[in-house]
Amino acid sequence: MNGLNTAIIYLVQTLGSLYLLIVLLRFILQLVHADFYNPLSQFVVKATQPLLKPLRRVIPGFGGLDLASLALAILVQLALMIGVLLLMGYGVGGYLMPLLVWSVIGVTSLFLKVFFFALIVSVILSWVAPGSYNPAAQLVNQICEPLLSPIRRVLPNLGGLDISPIFAFIALNLIDMLVINNLAAMSGMPRALSPFL
Repeated sequence: MNGLNTAIIYLVQTLGSLYLLIVLLRFILQLVHADFYNPLSQFVVKATQPLLKPLRRVIPGFGGLDLASLALAILVQLALMIGVLLLMGYGVGGYLMPLLVWSVIGVTSLFLKVFFFALIVSVILSWVAPGSYNPAAQLVNQICEPLLSPIRRVLPNLGGLDISPIFAFIALNLIDMLVINNLAAMSGMPRALSPFL
């Protein structure tokens, strides 16, 4: 593989993964009932609306879940994986079903990473800017709260010290190690697609 091909693969992975993150954020923001009047939420809505609008005619929501944005995330992941494999010289002709499975695994992995990094940002913000009214800080707290509140109900009160993020980190890492990595290995996901995990 020459240098130009490697650079193209890098650009496709980076830009495609960035858009995939925005699409998945649309699903997550609705899942956690985040404030859609937040400027960052509005950006996510505007960036995903052109592709989601026609998809919503085919895939309705169910039980408060925005299934169209989840389906769009899987389709974007699928397109990215196909593009990367084709650029690397792999044939993808008979691999549509495995590619679909790998796309679901990749989106699930990114879903966990969003919560993982949101927790990191939340912990840092709690140290340097507690109670901040910044739109990004509010959005991060709204993403983390549904994950942390069940843990806080179980843990004893430690006099103002919140250790629930530690247990959330442990749970997310265990799911990643025991579920995502094993699913990728069992489904025969090629090493070329490991950047999507």
